Amino acid sequence: MSILQTIGDGIRHYRKKAGLSQEELADLAGVHRTYIGAVERAEKNVSALSIAKIAKALKVRPEKLFMEKRD
Repeated sequence: MSILQTIGDGIRHYRKKAGLSQEELADLAGVHRTYIGAVERAEKNVSALSIAKIAKALKVRPEKLFMEKRD
């Protein structure tokens, strides 16, 4: 699995766990609504700053998004 797939899967996992839609997460993170979908599908090379914003919105530590095994 590529690192982009791992991050995208992590974002999807924690977003669903939080009960958020992609649009709701985008609003909380301050990114465009289509960006979250593209990141979850591993279509975007997500920046460290965006990872930090998304992790904060999900209330998880950024490194959690890089882990293949999740709680």
